[in-house]
Amino acid sequence: MKKGTRVAIQGIKASFHEEAAFKFFGRDIQTIECNSFKQTCESLEKGNADFVIMAIENSIAGSLLPNYTLIREYNFAVVGEVYLAIQLNLMALPGVKFEDIKFATSHPIALRQCVDFFYDYPNIQVIEGSDTAACAKKIRDEQLTDTVAIANSLAAELYGLNIIERRIESNKKNYTRFLILKSDKTEELTEINKASICFQVGNHVGALSKVLNIFAEQQVNLTKIQSMPVLGRRNEYYFYVDMEWKDMEKYDKAIRQALKYTVNFNIMGEYQKNDKV
Repeated sequence: MKKGTRVAIQGIKASFHEEAAFKFFGRDIQTIECNSFKQTCESLEKGNADFVIMAIENSIAGSLLPNYTLIREYNFAVVGEVYLAIQLNLMALPGVKFEDIKFATSHPIALRQCVDFFYDYPNIQVIEGSDTAACAKKIRDEQLTDTVAIANSLAAELYGLNIIERRIESNKKNYTRFLILKSDKTEELTEINKASICFQVGNHVGALSKVLNIFAEQQVNLTKIQSMPVLGRRNEYYFYVDMEWKDMEKYDKAIRQALKYTVNFNIMGEYQKNDKV
């Protein structure tokens, strides 16, 4: 990866998106902060970023459905994936003790993932914020001595906060999968063993089953299938499918056969499997 690669992230520095970007690309990158997932896509489309890193599913909260639509509509190439363990810590300004805390703030999903912890402390008022890292930054900027943020250790490090309690998330096996997006598919990867595809099938008995069986017959393993309604079309759906294989020739054969039974077939990306959390 060339020095200073620009990666658009949703959120600010030290957010989970930046942590995931560091895990995939290494620390020697320039992160482009964006307020929304749509803004990350616009940043890539306008050439202000080289890549987008985009959360696509969480093991507790499920799939981020609008993001599938963004990838399809902008026609970006999926060139990689990274899984990140979501570890949530309670952090405050140096010197603040646990008994000083009156408020806890974080992203709504992060707060939901820590309900067991806060059940034991009903005196702490929970306040929703826009972003985990932004909540940590606000404590630093406004010197809030009665407030804690729930965020990753990267945020504590960047904004000079002390971690009071580590790993307060209820489920210790919580992870998020992120996709790496590029504006084109020019980069050739040496080892390709995973793909993300999108297609539609006719609205008749066995239409989807026929396509899925083609992949099964060629020993292509479907790791995820997600349906999304086609906007304004009743009983019409896009199917987003992730698949893995050991034999590239069998994958190619399955794709050729599947094309005969689908419409709007799109290989969103072929890349290297990277599912270590």
